[in-house]
Amino acid sequence: MPPAFYTRLMPTPLPSPYFIAASAGAAAQVALDPQALAQEDFVAVFTGNKVAVRSQPLSAVYSGHQFGVWAGQLGDGRAIVLGDLPGPDGPMEVQLKGAGLTPYSRMGDGRAVLRSSIREFLCSEAMAALGIPTTRALMLTGSHQRVMRETVETAAVVTRMAPTFVRFGSFEHWHYRGKQDELRILADYVIKGWYPQLLDAANPYKELLTEVTRRTAHMIAGWQAVGFMHGVMNTDNMSILGLTLDYGPFGFMEAFDANHICNHTDQGGRYSYANQVPVGHWNCYALGNALLPLIGTPEDTEEALDVYRPAFGARLDELLHAKLGLFDAREEDSALFDDMFKLLQANHADFTLFFRRLGDLALEGGVEQDAPVRDLFLDREAFDAWAGRYRARLRQENSQDALRRAAMQRTNPKYVLRNYLAQTAIEQAQNGDFSGVHKLLAILARPFDEQPENESYAALPPDWAAHLEVSCSS
Repeated sequence: MPPAFYTRLMPTPLPSPYFIAASAGAAAQVALDPQALAQEDFVAVFTGNKVAVRSQPLSAVYSGHQFGVWAGQLGDGRAIVLGDLPGPDGPMEVQLKGAGLTPYSRMGDGRAVLRSSIREFLCSEAMAALGIPTTRALMLTGSHQRVMRETVETAAVVTRMAPTFVRFGSFEHWHYRGKQDELRILADYVIKGWYPQLLDAANPYKELLTEVTRRTAHMIAGWQAVGFMHGVMNTDNMSILGLTLDYGPFGFMEAFDANHICNHTDQGGRYSYANQVPVGHWNCYALGNALLPLIGTPEDTEEALDVYRPAFGARLDELLHAKLGLFDAREEDSALFDDMFKLLQANHADFTLFFRRLGDLALEGGVEQDAPVRDLFLDREAFDAWAGRYRARLRQENSQDALRRAAMQRTNPKYVLRNYLAQTAIEQAQNGDFSGVHKLLAILARPFDEQPENESYAALPPDWAAHLEVSCSS
């Protein structure tokens, strides 16, 4: 790529960096030994204190819409790419988040704090274990260097990986500057590197937009199905590969509320749980607008974008059938699903526990046997009425309790990264104890397993958790 797309620079060292944690799953993607990552040389390289042989660090430029408003030039304000590492599934771009100032830091300091770094590290790996497309987090290091946010905190660095970190905003950057040659160079680079099947298409740029739109729709369907809320779906936080990118003020739905806002900064609720679906479409339109000069006509651009709604609907329908243990699809299922969400909304039932406990519902059960899931609802009679319809639907396909339960447990996680779990691990880490981070990393790597020794990590959140707030500050 030409020099206009990035700036070469060295990371800024942190004093006395120390190892916190590494992900075995992410390490396997780049053929590294996770045990070796705790060694001094790896800690130095993946904190930015030492540059590996042949590494040529850089930070990329991009622009974007933030909260629906054009923000102009942004770029890697605290992210520095070290290069690629080969792996069994292809090369992965390795990036340090929090490794110091770059030309794109604007008013920032180029650093990340321990609090937000733990959250990104854990959630990246939790999402991967849930089967949702995501960037990965290889390791986490820290330093006692003080960083000022709302209060004084300490610095940390997340080593994260993806096939590429190109974003929707990378294309917007060149479009809004009227740089069509650079726009084409970027599109050709992405197609050749990650969508080579499109090279021989009659209009590869139209097909690129079509495929990115489809992947984005599928990703967001996956978010909705596990109750994940991103919190900052700006176009500069949208991956051109349909990966969950940039974990900031995210959250997993607990007491169900379709209008829940997980980001305290998002006062208008633009990125609420329910709004993630239309905002994903809006972001694809922003990408389509940027690619329009290459695609050629508004009609072709619209046609590419038209795949979003059916792709999202089909994937979510597929996921909901799996979550309810339904092995075939019937016309009346949409009403069953809609009424289920209305029931969850009216009772603010816990999202994760509802689907997990629903798997234990016996076809011939009654009020007592239904208690674990039934007791999540204040209006027990309303639940009983819906459960009666659900059982009738199961009988239509001769559902068998044991087979259905096993299938639903493979689909509905028991363990997700609830805010209070992350907060507890963060507070321990801020006092020098990283055992909570290690424990959560191990639990979240097997979200569908029963793990009876970790039952408390699947419990309803304590009362104090209702007061937790996360914002864009990191």
